[in-house]
Amino acid sequence: MDQTETTNKRLNDLEINVSLAEDLLDQLNQTIFRQQQQIEFLMREINELRNQLPAERTTQLPSLRDELPPHY
Repeated sequence: MDQTETTNKRLNDLEINVSLAEDLLDQLNQTIFRQQQQIEFLMREINELRNQLPAERTTQLPSLRDELPPHY
């Protein structure tokens, strides 16, 4: 194999690797985008659930240590 063939093979291999890396990068970007959408949806859900709580539930909850066990 002469120098030109070796160079062409190396160039083709590099082009293939760059193409695969670009595809992987696109897939990762799509995954991150979907995850961000899910995070935003879950944050909205949490806020809605917090808004549904009665006002007395949003204050400090009593500690279990303050409650007497049943045998007292």
